[in-house]
Amino acid sequence: MEWLEKIKFDDRGLVPVIVQDTATGRVLTLAYANQEALVRTWQEKRAWFFSRSRQKLWRKGETSGNEQRVEEIYLDCDGDAVLYRVNPTGPACHTGSPSCFYRKVSWEGGLAQEGDQEGTPPPVGPEILAEVYRVIRQRQEELPENSYVARLTRQGLDRVLQKIGEEAVEVVLAAKNKNQADTIYEMADLWFHCLLALGYLELPPELVFAELGNRRK
Repeated sequence: MEWLEKIKFDDRGLVPVIVQDTATGRVLTLAYANQEALVRTWQEKRAWFFSRSRQKLWRKGETSGNEQRVEEIYLDCDGDAVLYRVNPTGPACHTGSPSCFYRKVSWEGGLAQEGDQEGTPPPVGPEILAEVYRVIRQRQEELPENSYVARLTRQGLDRVLQKIGEEAVEVVLAAKNKNQADTIYEMADLWFHCLLALGYLELPPELVFAELGNRRK
């Protein structure tokens, strides 16, 4: 394969692999892969690595269930690093953190940590949209019996779109009444059902993020 020939493995036959969440752009982890791990990743579209401590191949999620489905593979300009862009089904870090990079160096010289000893929760930002979308897609694929998403999915696209219309009306009424709490609640409902529609059409939310980026120009 031509792309493998472009990779510069080190003297141990390894190359560093950066793993990035496709939906949020967040860097999840840094690991290493040999040629066999890269080939398996390319063939199976699941993240494979090589453990330097155990000296063996391993697949992310083979014991924890927290798989990383690989959407794209990139090589850097020098061919001495690889990027997996993935759709993770759970936390990337063995600590349970979504990313292994959760300790932030402050400009004062300290170390801040998401979810530290004081119990400070990690910030909620755009990542929550991607996480909710993942759950929605999982429900749509597995169709569990007691799932609201599964029930709407079974009823078809028209019913999903009808719910978007209903929730949009609720947002308008809440905003018209200048009720902040209700506006927030109903807006969350509207966004949730919009994500449900995207999932039904198999459109990842990052496509919408990209379009929003175009609106900023």
